[in-house]
Amino acid sequence: MEIKIQSIHFDATEKLEAFVEKKVAKLSKSYEDIQKVEVQLKVVKPATALNKQACITATVPGTTLYVEKTCDTFEESVDQCVDSMKVQLTKFKEKQRGH
Repeated sequence: MEIKIQSIHFDATEKLEAFVEKKVAKLSKSYEDIQKVEVQLKVVKPATALNKQACITATVPGTTLYVEKTCDTFEESVDQCVDSMKVQLTKFKEKQRGH
């Protein structure tokens, strides 16, 4: 699984990137055939609360899954994104099994 992290309008610290990679790597437990995961970290409207946005795009055979969350911290938004993505991957896997 290839993981690509983009930080838009700011420079992500190594600590943040390591956190994101660790979290995203856990997605492979929900679904083994993930080909690529792109994580976009973005600061929306600086100087406001809830301005850290994380988007995760997971490419799996046959489709692309997308999740986007905005929170107070990047860690929090990445956490929520990963949780939502796990749900999507599980549903996708169930659908695959049904075919």
